[in-house]
Amino acid sequence: MIERPRFYATVLKEHFQRNRQMALVSGPRQVGKTTVCRALGNLYLNWDNTDDRRILLKGPAALAEFMELDRLRAEPPIAVLDELHKFSRWKGLLRGFFDTYGERVRLLVTGSSRLDVFRRGGDSLMGRTLLYRMHPWSVAECVRVGIPGREVQEPVEIDSADWEALLTHGGFPEPFLRRDLRFTRRWNSLRQDQLAREDLREVTQVQELGTMETLMRILAERSGQPLVYSNLAAELSVSMDTVKRWVDLLGRLHYGFLVRPWYKNVTKALRKEPKWFLRDWSGLRNEGARAETLVACHLLKAVDGWTDLGLGDFELRYLRDKVKREVDFLVVKDQSPWFLVEVKSSDTHLSPALRHFQQQTKAPHAFQAVLSLPYESTDCFAAERPVVVPALTLLSQLL
Repeated sequence: MIERPRFYATVLKEHFQRNRQMALVSGPRQVGKTTVCRALGNLYLNWDNTDDRRILLKGPAALAEFMELDRLRAEPPIAVLDELHKFSRWKGLLRGFFDTYGERVRLLVTGSSRLDVFRRGGDSLMGRTLLYRMHPWSVAECVRVGIPGREVQEPVEIDSADWEALLTHGGFPEPFLRRDLRFTRRWNSLRQDQLAREDLREVTQVQELGTMETLMRILAERSGQPLVYSNLAAELSVSMDTVKRWVDLLGRLHYGFLVRPWYKNVTKALRKEPKWFLRDWSGLRNEGARAETLVACHLLKAVDGWTDLGLGDFELRYLRDKVKREVDFLVVKDQSPWFLVEVKSSDTHLSPALRHFQQQTKAPHAFQAVLSLPYESTDCFAAERPVVVPALTLLSQLL
């Protein structure tokens, strides 16, 4: 398997050139956090390693001794603390260590939960950290790994082999780079088992893990569909509050994510039902669900990345009204609709809902992204009317 540079390595290098704060790197299991961070760091401690855990449990002074922070250095070392969120008092440890030794070392802290699964009173890290959310490979990351000066980039054509690999194997680094279908199937199965049997046990108090696994199987079949909590509760024979709590937990562990409806200035808009998407589209058999999930993951990566880079406050939403007009996605910038995206596998007939909702929301751009269309070297964002665009072109302009 050939290693390739990642966008997040560039981001984290710039972070330490410009900031003294700790970098919190969050993302799904096996998304490449450890690989990227270890390549940048001089020192490494992993909570899952029992010897490393003993050092971490001894507190800030022992950690400083291990890092030899009394040594004179031309540049502060970069230390990686991996999977630290599994320690129940991780925020207190970091706060105490940073306040005492923060000028002598730069810290990279990783976690496969969102690093906020537990909120402990008095453990605030305000002003001491900056968060970076790592996502799988995308079209844009295949064609550039530099840090953008603005949100939208010039379109660049992705290599056809990379595009086929994304479609077939998904964007998680190991299956994407190996490109072996038998391996991808086994990798997907193993990742599902690890999340269900290890991550849930380690960071939650959920007792009914068997029922939770059933919920995961149900959600795996419903990527891109509205989530009706009452129906799920009936299927699982649990309360609706329990289902909501479990779905939220699966989101925090990066199994999937919710996209909520946008209803401001939209006549008869639906307000309650979120849509659910998996974080990995490679196992989806339905062509439409796979296409919509692929684009959803790309858009989520973009809105998280733009926000983390300080380019604005971005959200991913969708639109639907009571007469069943719908547009798959709306990207919101600083609380104002920015662009609409309707996803199609091959249909090039422009959806009338795009024009309707563009007029309602006053979003500057509206795209029907078609996966089967060949790349066009034209800026999608130059168009202000609703327009059919190749998904290859639009996605290359994001992150």
